[in-house]
Amino acid sequence: MELEILDFGKPVQGVEAFSTTRGEVDGRNPYSGVNLCDYVGDDALRVLNARIELSMQLGVELDDLVMPRQVHSCRVAVIDEKFRSLDIDKQEEVLEGVDALVTTLTGVVIGVNTADCVPIVLVDGQNGVIAAAHAGWRGTAGRIVKLVVDEMCRQGADPSRIQAAMGPSICQDCFEVGDEVVKAFGQTGFDLDAIVKRNVATGKAHIDLRAANRAALIAAGLPAESIVISQHCSRCEHVRFFSARRLGINSGRTFTAIVKR
Repeated sequence: MELEILDFGKPVQGVEAFSTTRGEVDGRNPYSGVNLCDYVGDDALRVLNARIELSMQLGVELDDLVMPRQVHSCRVAVIDEKFRSLDIDKQEEVLEGVDALVTTLTGVVIGVNTADCVPIVLVDGQNGVIAAAHAGWRGTAGRIVKLVVDEMCRQGADPSRIQAAMGPSICQDCFEVGDEVVKAFGQTGFDLDAIVKRNVATGKAHIDLRAANRAALIAAGLPAESIVISQHCSRCEHVRFFSARRLGINSGRTFTAIVKR
């Protein structure tokens, strides 16, 4: 399985972050390639096999792969020893409707599934706190990253020491939205001039989700130089990364994760 390694700008010892790539693709099948997401209509056995393969590649147990069942919320869950002690049904209850995870545990791979939304991994290497967040337009407008940083701080992190990396996501040119989406960003205090542009030919608005999340991270206390944005566009590169706008909602997802060794 080929992984796209995420760059934090400067090395973080003992931490790995990555996004999966699709690998071999059958153009007739929007799920083809590597998909670890089990609630988007893919064959359950294929998903399980992908998870097993990734677990083996990372050298962790299958239950060390932790991912939420996302719903475009701003809910954040903490993966701690209490969570790990729960049975599988209780763990699934905790992960239901969650779009970001925070942990201080070693050897636990936390991640999110995306197909155009912005996946963000964060780390305070000095204090040993890591996080992963899924930021679609609703989560971005709701400043999910601020809530993630707040939870990281409750777990011992310092915003000035947090580094963030964004994985493959839809670029501004590809992300056409309705005016109601622009309004939602304005209502939560974003500088619309900095994140919105209009297509001259169509008059449609295009939002830069990456820039919006960067602004929200800086507002949450991260140094601007501690934020790295992947330039891979999921829609432009739908053969390498899954894209709901290109392949449809019923398609696979790219898994973006972080683990502390």
